Amino acid sequence: MSPLTVLYASLFYFATAVLGLGVAYKIRQYATTPTPFKVPVAPAPKTKTGVVLRMTREIVFFASLFKSNLWIWIFAVLFHASLVLVLARHLRYFTEPVWTWVVLIQPFGMYAGFAMVLGLGGLWARRILVNRIRYITNPSDHLMLLLIVGIGLSGLNMRFVVRTDIIAVKAFILGLLRFDWQPLPADPVLLVHLGLVITLMIVFPFSKLLHVPGVFFHPSRNQVDDARKKRHVAPWAAHLDGERDA
Repeated sequence: MSPLTVLYASLFYFATAVLGLGVAYKIRQYATTPTPFKVPVAPAPKTKTGVVLRMTREIVFFASLFKSNLWIWIFAVLFHASLVLVLARHLRYFTEPVWTWVVLIQPFGMYAGFAMVLGLGGLWARRILVNRIRYITNPSDHLMLLLIVGIGLSGLNMRFVVRTDIIAVKAFILGLLRFDWQPLPADPVLLVHLGLVITLMIVFPFSKLLHVPGVFFHPSRNQVDDARKKRHVAPWAAHLDGERDA
């Protein structure tokens, strides 16, 4: 087993552990953080079913962003929809045999990489050209965007410029899943691509990319607007409320 294979295999296991444990910890933190007030943004739904529908519109269609800024909405949808296609296309490296629907989306996922980079470029330009967004943008935000752009460009490079041995790559990834390590091709572009992916996995739980699970816990979106019908008491304050009534 080559030192390169051992290095990347070990890094992938480490990155997976950091990603899984880090995201799980943050989700637990979000779920247990008290929400002492009813703060749904109006017009808010008055039933739990309405909340589910509202969250679906926000997560799938970016409804609020569509109403506030059409141009940013276009780039956001372009990036996120393309990202989903690209990730779905990569499932062919993790499954054997490859699922039929994954085979069918391969042509779309292949060119979705260009749309993903284009959409991300538009969102990045927003952080540079819009004053109020530039004011709240940290250097880490630019580094995260640079990291994802690097992943996209290196992936496109392997597909359209410098071809890599995808059969060997798939054998390496399946070997990681089965704890039966297989040689990793010593392709420089592939090594850069995988290195960037590993880096993203490690920094994900500590970055603003946590808006992915965090959106489900946003109190202004996930609360029922029933404050006039039902008194809302946060669980952590229930005993205090009981003492006051007594």
